[in-house]
Amino acid sequence: MPRPRRTLISIEDTPYYHCCSRVVRRAFLCGDDKYTGKNYDHRRSWVESQLLKLADIFAIDVAAFAVMSNHLHVVLYIDVDKANSWSDREIVEQWHQLFNGTAITQKFAKGEVIEAHQVTLLKHQIATYRARLSDISWFMRCLNEPIARQANIEDNCTGHFWEGRFKSQALLDEAALLACMAYVELNPIRAKMASTPEQSNYTSLKLRIEAALKGEQPKQLLPFIGNERQQQPKGIGFGLKDYLNLVDETSRVIHYDKRGNISPNAEQILNRLNIPTENWLKIITEFGTLFHGPVGTLQELSRYCEHLDKRRRHFSSSCQYIQPN
Repeated sequence: MPRPRRTLISIEDTPYYHCCSRVVRRAFLCGDDKYTGKNYDHRRSWVESQLLKLADIFAIDVAAFAVMSNHLHVVLYIDVDKANSWSDREIVEQWHQLFNGTAITQKFAKGEVIEAHQVTLLKHQIATYRARLSDISWFMRCLNEPIARQANIEDNCTGHFWEGRFKSQALLDEAALLACMAYVELNPIRAKMASTPEQSNYTSLKLRIEAALKGEQPKQLLPFIGNERQQQPKGIGFGLKDYLNLVDETSRVIHYDKRGNISPNAEQILNRLNIPTENWLKIITEFGTLFHGPVGTLQELSRYCEHLDKRRRHFSSSCQYIQPN
């Protein structure tokens, strides 16, 4: 039975979450539909554009994404500090980029005088918007609903386009985060939609590679910032070059089916993550079947369950693939 989303989110343990949405009724996000003969590749750009737009509006950053034929993956970073740092006016302005708000918030945004008896209501609405702007459920809702409306108009039909609920799972440590990101970004190669990372259209990996060739990082994505240090800026505490090298080598193993053919340099990177090579390859190819809940070491999973008042540590058997040597 599906659990309430609030019982799956623990910002105290991790700000990183992997989300996945699937379509229903034999619908297609991209590619050729053999039943109708139509091609739906253009819908992938809808998803990518909306996703990157929302990253500018919400206090939520995109770490990784991949738009597939009948589902999409996204790895999100919830930035509660950013949401709390926005002024009341900024909160309203951000929210109004997506919704009209109310008559009171419209007056507030225009700088008009708010009557005394309306101030309490205005503050309540701003507090609600502030919470929603760091809520992955609202993020995914604002991602999926416009795509569903566009697809239904194009298909000249009504009804659900996406499954009722998106899947979400907590990524409890660095190894879990990087493994999930690599799994997400290598989806097109596993599905034989692309042969190399640079050919993986509509993925965060392609955006990172294109930016890296210019000595940059994509502004739309959560950046890699290298090893942890004092006064560390927001970002993924790992080297971008190391990550791209690891993903590139992993993609070659997947594409050419050369199990275990990982170079010593990539092995050194995996050693820093405390993940054996054989475990890494299994994780990247079978992540979706190995992990049906939170991902991380047994210690991190225990802490996560304790904070959410979970009496049983579900999915603890999967920890062996992330557990340090």
